[in-house]
Amino acid sequence: MRPALKVPVVVVALVGGTLATSCGTGGGAGEIGRGTAGRTGIEQLRAEVVGTLPHDPKAFTQGLELAEGGTLYESTGVVGKSSVRAGPLERFPAVRAELARPLFGEGITVMGPTLWQLTWRNGLALERDARTLAELRRVPFEEEGWGLCHQRHRDRLVTSNGSSRLTFRDPRTLGKTGEVAVTAGGRPVSRLNELECVGDLVYANVWPSDRIVRIDGNTGTVTGEIDAAGLLTPQEADRADVLNGIAAVPGTRQFLLTGKWWPKMFRVAFVPR
Repeated sequence: MRPALKVPVVVVALVGGTLATSCGTGGGAGEIGRGTAGRTGIEQLRAEVVGTLPHDPKAFTQGLELAEGGTLYESTGVVGKSSVRAGPLERFPAVRAELARPLFGEGITVMGPTLWQLTWRNGLALERDARTLAELRRVPFEEEGWGLCHQRHRDRLVTSNGSSRLTFRDPRTLGKTGEVAVTAGGRPVSRLNELECVGDLVYANVWPSDRIVRIDGNTGTVTGEIDAAGLLTPQEADRADVLNGIAAVPGTRQFLLTGKWWPKMFRVAFVPR
């Protein structure tokens, strides 16, 4: 999620069901690594590219979300360079708001007319107008901010902080309402980062790998793993940082994926490995 000490990676996942929206940020490799591939009960998937879109190669992507109306939102990090952007999917963002020092932007999620944006270690979450991106208020946030998504049918937010735990929060106050430990084959999966909510499922980037885990949000059990390695060419990867940025495409079974300082964004489908 952050430069040098924590540059997250985004791996994607998709699975049957209607896609939802969300976003997130940095992360790292957890106790469960690629050795879980083939583990009984954990479906193995890969990201299959179905299209490419432009992406700002100067954006240190921390959160990505595609709203129902087609507006793409992106949160970027790095102190002095953090921002939140919004605009049409096919073009560069039309609206942009900067975060003043010392704020480090993290995950975002849209909630109708407003959106939440986390900060990394600043102890704050920012509520913004979803159309203008103007800051409406600041709310204390007692731990590190990494990933964030909204489970609309349950009217709750889901956040990650780099541990093996997902925290549920009130969407108006950000107060904690519960949490769940994430495990694969009975072992904890840490470094949970960028999040995407799809019904009761939560997709989480495992930092700093090209891997995403699909989590049952009710039990914390990992039910699927997605390999999103190799999206960039070796030449592009040399100038880029880790994969980070997952946005479900509403009404489809596809996701948008990108990464920190990536020159492209990919529209992908998730298929069996």
